Amino acid sequence: MGALSAGGRCGRTHVLKHVVAVTAVALAMASCTDRSYQTAAMQASEGGDQKTAIDLAKKEVARFSDQCSLTTSLNCGTLALAYGTLAGYQILNGDKAAGERSFSSAKGAISWMDRENRPSATAMVYRDVSEAFWKVGERARAVAVFNEGRAAGGDSWLFMSSAARADQLPKGLR
Repeated sequence: MGALSAGGRCGRTHVLKHVVAVTAVALAMASCTDRSYQTAAMQASEGGDQKTAIDLAKKEVARFSDQCSLTTSLNCGTLALAYGTLAGYQILNGDKAAGERSFSSAKGAISWMDRENRPSATAMVYRDVSEAFWKVGERARAVAVFNEGRAAGGDSWLFMSSAARADQLPKGLR
C-alpha cells in the first residue's frame, strides 16, 4: 500500500509539473502575440503617415490609462512614454496644441511614478517632444522643452540623445 501511495504522489507531481509547464508556455505565447500599437505607430511615423501613427499611439495610451492615477501607479511610466510619443506624432503632424496637451498628460503620469524611475521616463518623454519640435523647425520650443526636462530631473539620456542639446554647446563645438 505504501508503494501505491508513493506512486500516486509521484504521479500527481508529474501532472503538476506538466500543468505548470503548459501554463508557462501559454503565458509566453500570449505575451509574444500581444499586439504592440507602439511598434506599428513608429513604423507608420517613419513612413511619413503621422495620422496613422497618432491613431495607433492613442490606442497605446488607452491600453494603460486605467492603470495610472493618483491612487494606482502600476504602469505610469509606460503611460508617460505613450503620451510623450503621441505628443511627438501630433507635433510632427502639425497639431502643436494637441501635442502640448499630450505632453501635459505625460508630465502628469510622470508625477505619479515611483521616484527612482522618474529620471529615465522624464528624459525619454522630454526628448521625444523636444525632437518633434526640432524636426518641425520650432527650435526655440525644442530647446525650451529640453531645458525643462533637465530642470525636471531628466537623466543623462536626455542630454546625450537630444538635438536641442546642440544649442547648449559652445559655438565651436556645434
